[in-house]
Amino acid sequence: MTNTNITNFRKNLFDYINRAVELGDVINVNTKGGNAVVISEEDYNGMIETLYLSSDPKVKKEISDGLSVPLDECVPESEVEW
Repeated sequence: MTNTNITNFRKNLFDYINRAVELGDVINVNTKGGNAVVISEEDYNGMIETLYLSSDPKVKKEISDGLSVPLDECVPESEVEW
């Protein structure tokens, strides 16, 4: 995570956005009125999907149960139908 103030963020906007998109860096921008966080669209979409899946009790239980299955008992990824 990179921390910066709003003035520095404004001066180097392109570089900070580039870091978020290309490197997956999280940019924390400090202002007098509070802080803002800048992340890539890909990271944002991943967080939203995780929240959505976590909100479904059935899916949440399946994931939880799956964590206790040894890897040698798992179906190979090449055989999984998405």
